[in-house]
Amino acid sequence: MHPHPTFDPQLAELLPALEGFVPVQMTAERIEHFRSLSMPTIGQIIGDRAVTSVDRKITGYGGAEILVSIISRTDHREPGIGIYNIHGGGMVMCDRFASAAALVGWALKYDAVCVTVEHRLAPEHPDPVPVEDCYAGLEWMAASAAELLFKQDQIVIYGGSGGGGLAAGTTLLTRDRSGPKLAGRLLQCPMIDDRNETVSSRQYEGVGIWDRTSNLTAWTAVLGERRGTDDVSQYAAPARATDLSGLPPTYIDAGAAEVFRDEDVAYASAIWAAGGDCELHIWGGAFHGFYDIAQRSDLARACLAARDAWLERLIRRIG
Repeated sequence: MHPHPTFDPQLAELLPALEGFVPVQMTAERIEHFRSLSMPTIGQIIGDRAVTSVDRKITGYGGAEILVSIISRTDHREPGIGIYNIHGGGMVMCDRFASAAALVGWALKYDAVCVTVEHRLAPEHPDPVPVEDCYAGLEWMAASAAELLFKQDQIVIYGGSGGGGLAAGTTLLTRDRSGPKLAGRLLQCPMIDDRNETVSSRQYEGVGIWDRTSNLTAWTAVLGERRGTDDVSQYAAPARATDLSGLPPTYIDAGAAEVFRDEDVAYASAIWAAGGDCELHIWGGAFHGFYDIAQRSDLARACLAARDAWLERLIRRIG
C-alpha cells in the first residue's frame, strides 16, 4: 500500500454514504450493477428552464446507428459557440445525459448549442468503437452547423473521466484526419493512460472513488489483453501520444486525491513541451468526480468557477 494524500474534510464525510453507488474496487461482474443505478432524466435536469433537448439518429462507427441529443435555449436564434460533449463513466457505463447539467447551464449562460453523443460502451463494444463513435458524432455536428445554428469554427469539445479520455482521443483523430477543427477542449479528470504505472494510480486502492481496481477493470473492458502492452493506440489511450502539437487550447483539471492525478499532470506537461496552450488545475484533497458528486462543497464551487471562467475567456477570444 502506498500512503496517499488525505481527502478534504467536506468530501471525506460524504464517502460512507456513497458506498455501493460509486465504483470502488469494481470488477467486471460489478459493471452491470453500476449501469443499473438510476440517473436523472434530461427532463428532470432541465426542469422548467427555457431549454430543449432534441434527439437525432446518426451513423456511428461501422455503419451502426447511434443517438445524439441537441441541447439549446428555446429562444436560440443567433449562431455562436457549439459544445460537443462526451459523457463519463469509464467507457463502460452511464449515458449521454450524465454531463447534461453543465450543458444546460452553458446553453442558458452562453447561448451555446450543445451536442452530446451516445457512444457505445465496452466490453460489448471494445476499442476502437467508443472513440470512433465519438469522432463520427463530431463530424456530424460540424456538418450540421448551419442547421443547428452555431459557428462551425467555434466547437469546444468537453468530457470528464472516461469522456475526457475519449475527448482527448477524438481530438487526436480529428487533427490527424484533417477533420473538424476544434476551438478548444475542456477535460475534467480525464482517463487517458491504460498502463496504470504512476504513483497516484497505486495510491488509491479501495479508497476514494474510481480506485485502481475499477480503473484496471474498465481499461481491460476497453482493450482486452492489449491493456498495458505496446499494442495500444494513442487514440484509445491519449497519454501514449508522442506528438501533442497542433492541439486546440486545453483546460485540464483533476483531484490531488485520485488515480488520474499524475497522468493528467504529465499530459499537461507534454502539451506545454510541444508549445501548446494548456491550463491545469489540481485540487488538493479532491477525489475523482468531486465537482459532480459534491457540488455544494467549497472545493467543487471553486473548481466549477475556474472551469467556467476558462470557458468564458475562450468564448471571448474566439468570438
